[in-house]
Amino acid sequence: MMLEPAQRAGDAPRTASGQGPPDRRSEVTRLADPAPEVRLRVEREQWLLRRSLERQLHDGAALRISALTLQLGLVRHRVSAAGPDLHATIDSLQDELHAVLQELRDVAGKIYPPLLDEAGLGPAMREVAERMDVTVRVDAPPDRFGPAAEGAAYFAVAGCLESAAVGGAGLDVVVRREGRTLAVDVAGIDLRHADAMLGAVRRLDGAIDLTGEPQAGTITMRIPCE
Repeated sequence: MMLEPAQRAGDAPRTASGQGPPDRRSEVTRLADPAPEVRLRVEREQWLLRRSLERQLHDGAALRISALTLQLGLVRHRVSAAGPDLHATIDSLQDELHAVLQELRDVAGKIYPPLLDEAGLGPAMREVAERMDVTVRVDAPPDRFGPAAEGAAYFAVAGCLESAAVGGAGLDVVVRREGRTLAVDVAGIDLRHADAMLGAVRRLDGAIDLTGEPQAGTITMRIPCE
């Protein structure tokens, strides 16, 4: 008897339905959203990483560049009898090193401000206030709130202040502790700036409240802290 084409030796056996085996490659598994505690832990680890990178830049590359600049200055004095061309070359190298050092400090500040790490949210926010065209009054206790909460609050408020309109009667930033929550009020500001602040706050299970007039109200952020 002749075998049917699909039953010849070496052919895969038919399934009960008469079709070949299912293609496992077409199966899709969708990952579930992480649990809230896992999401918070990951977000806090990201802030710790940012602080670690800032310290690495500050304590590593920046210190080495500073030391090299000083060494070049010593070389300049030791070769006082050298020609003016060598002196000019050393001066030029020192200028370049100073420029690189400033760029490193700028990058470090955008990752995690050194003053925020060393002194806390109050001094760091006062430093931001000094750069503003509009008067910004900062009232903050010496409390520390943890790198994640402080980092998120700092960048959210700093970005809000930098994008605020200049002029007017000024702004007030009040930092306080509410149990295990960091609370920050930004008063006298256009409430539309709250949208840009919400992302950083929400990732740490925080919230934002709005009160007052739309053009000159108060934005209050609350972030769980240490």
